[in-house]
Amino acid sequence: MKKAVSIAMTVTLLASLPALGQDGFNQMPSNNGFNTQNPNFQQQPSPNFQQQPSFQQPQPSFQQPQPSFQQPQPQPSFQQPQQQPNQTDMMMQQLQQMAQLELQDYGIQPTQQLHDGAMHGPTPNSIPGARVTTTAELFQLVMGNQQPYLLFDVLGGDQTLPGAIMAVNAAQPGSFQDQTQQGFGQFLQQVTGGRQDATLIFYCASTQCWMSYNAALRAANLGYRNVLWYRGGLEAWSYAGLPTMPAGGGMMPQNPGGAMAPNMGGGGMMMPGMNGGGAMMPNTGY
Repeated sequence: MKKAVSIAMTVTLLASLPALGQDGFNQMPSNNGFNTQNPNFQQQPSPNFQQQPSFQQPQPSFQQPQPSFQQPQPQPSFQQPQQQPNQTDMMMQQLQQMAQLELQDYGIQPTQQLHDGAMHGPTPNSIPGARVTTTAELFQLVMGNQQPYLLFDVLGGDQTLPGAIMAVNAAQPGSFQDQTQQGFGQFLQQVTGGRQDATLIFYCASTQCWMSYNAALRAANLGYRNVLWYRGGLEAWSYAGLPTMPAGGGMMPQNPGGAMAPNMGGGGMMMPGMNGGGAMMPNTGY
């Protein structure tokens, strides 16, 4: 009897064991810290240094070279050569450089009185009542053929500038009331046709010559308004490679057109509009 009761109690206890399993460990809360994994330790995000784009994607400057090495630009100078200057332009550049020597200052003060000392020596680089001209300006005047002028040789040597008129006596010292001045006034009245606006150019040997200085002063004191002193003279003209002529003959501008024509009258200049419309002036030396 006792044995039957014991077996019955054992069966009852065994039957209750599944209920205890369902109501115990299998139904523990999910946040008890033992059955669930802690995401903070097992699922760490990948650090930044494992995926640096600078090491995986190189800079494009190394992959794409500069186009200047692939497509060089052609030099335009080889395709379009520059035009060479003509001889007249080259001549003018040389003459303009010469002008610095022709206008060189020797430290001599200009004077309004006629020079009565040695005719050879340093001269001023300006002149009262007149204007200093250079080889470059005289060359343009001769080649341009646009402005009438008279060119006077005050030196009286074997060679002269083309078309020059001898006027050696005008270099004499003295005063503006002497006989030389009176004779020079009559001479200029004749060759200019009485026009005191005529362009008169006087020259002698070089910048070391006073003879043309005196002649230019005399012309200015006679009332002529366009008096030019060619200070460089025959020396500068020859140094520039420009032509000279034997004294007493040569070339002169022709009227009209200004073409160079032989001077059959013993030297002189043709002045358009002067002395009856361009008649040739005799070379008297007055």
